[in-house]
Amino acid sequence: MNCSQIHERLRVELLRRIQRGTLSVSLLARQTGFGQPHLSNFLHRRRQLSLAAMDRILAAQRLTAADLLPVLAGRQDLRESAEEGAVPLVTDAAALFERYIRPAAVLAMLHFPAELLASIRPRASSARRAWQRFVAVRVDAADAQAMEPLLQPGAVALLDRHYISFVTYRPDRPNVYAVQQGAHLKLRYVDFALNRLVLRPHNLAFPVELIDAGEWESPGDLLAGRLALTMNEL
Repeated sequence: MNCSQIHERLRVELLRRIQRGTLSVSLLARQTGFGQPHLSNFLHRRRQLSLAAMDRILAAQRLTAADLLPVLAGRQDLRESAEEGAVPLVTDAAALFERYIRPAAVLAMLHFPAELLASIRPRASSARRAWQRFVAVRVDAADAQAMEPLLQPGAVALLDRHYISFVTYRPDRPNVYAVQQGAHLKLRYVDFALNRLVLRPHNLAFPVELIDAGEWESPGDLLAGRLALTMNEL
């Protein structure tokens, strides 16, 4: 891994922490002594950091260089699992933020026909294609009520994290997405208008919700993925 790749991994990790609400540019400035414009330029890819500056940020965020390295051994395991139709059942936070699902984040392994997974069409940016593709989450009662009768409480939702486009997967029906709202995940129909995500329920008794895209976020950054399959009996 070269220096540019390490810079990019540090930038992405800092943005992920900002998205989670555990970090802000002003807090990072106080921790490191750097000016906010300096940090903002780095986060916007307008400048790189010196090795000394990287060391200060790593120390302030209690990170090591090893934390920025790719999980090479795990990648092969993930590819083999996907080829066999094995998909991890995970928490909302893992589905939203973890590029490669850590073993400790796996609640259970579910098995789908490998041919089914292979037939699902992706539509993602090059950065998102580096993520582990399929994960599954449990639908909580509040989410199920807003999407009744499409979803039921306790259903398993198979998410395709390589589909973060607003182009409809099937022309005759709208996509359902897993959407980040703070540290939580919601399953909704989603549109994008005026720099906002518009979350629409299936059950019209529930309100439409709006989420503003942040300063460093593209609309797709707020999507964990497309709902590819629902299993209500599990």
